[in-house]
Amino acid sequence: MINSNRRTFMLRVVATGAVVSASQTYAQVAGPKLEEGDPQATALGYKSDTTKVDAKKYPNHAAAQNCATCQLFQGKAKDVTGGCPLFAGKQVMATGWCSAWAKKA
Repeated sequence: MINSNRRTFMLRVVATGAVVSASQTYAQVAGPKLEEGDPQATALGYKSDTTKVDAKKYPNHAAAQNCATCQLFQGKAKDVTGGCPLFAGKQVMATGWCSAWAKKA
């Protein structure tokens, strides 16, 4: 009887973990688009189009840099938008850029 209760408990733990993991993944994928006026976006100089970045304000910016080529971008290579841990729950444009850009390995 004790083994049965332990087995039931372990199955519930595994099932709960799977549900929580799936819901977190869905939350990252289904979030709203990040707006440039968002306070966090403004603080990091986020632009939804990398060609619109102020070169004087961000002299290290290069035209080839965009969210899709950033190490933090959580979308797939051909996705239009994707998650970013810097902007929790919101989607950044693959063509976007912010000052935290780091080359994807």
